[in-house]
Amino acid sequence: MPNTEKSTVHKRHDRVCAQPHFNICKEIRVQLDKNHWYEHIPKSVETGQGGNVTMLWNQYVQTDRPIPNNISDIIIRDNQKRTCMLIDVAVSGDRNVIKKEAEKILKYKDLTIEIQRTLNVKTKVIPVIIGATGTISKSFRKYVSNIPRNHEVKELQKTATLGTAHILRKVLT
Repeated sequence: MPNTEKSTVHKRHDRVCAQPHFNICKEIRVQLDKNHWYEHIPKSVETGQGGNVTMLWNQYVQTDRPIPNNISDIIIRDNQKRTCMLIDVAVSGDRNVIKKEAEKILKYKDLTIEIQRTLNVKTKVIPVIIGATGTISKSFRKYVSNIPRNHEVKELQKTATLGTAHILRKVLT
């Protein structure tokens, strides 16, 4: 895959991720400098609710033992509720949406166990998988409902689809 295609694919992924990131920031009362999610550029670390909630964006998780998959798209740690959420987003081929969800849950199993062990918090993985043309699984809404604040499924689908259209325009011209 040439560099331009790869960077466009990453842009699509990051735009889909930016949407829940923006909504979570609003939920945990982080001061935002933009009014719309599509203008939002996520920061590596956000702290909200008086320091009780920390949200990481594409950050390495330091663990006691080596774990192959220790970077998730969004990690939310709530010190008050003693919870941690690993949110991993993917825009995959439409046929692979269900397979990709299962892959993501398995991929972060070791990290989930390690975080629970070291930080003594209840940890769960939330896969947010959307097909390139907006296809979602039957369990998608259930997963997204676990993420703080209301997230418009149609908006996530639209972002993924528009990103795919952009990639196709770039490749076909």
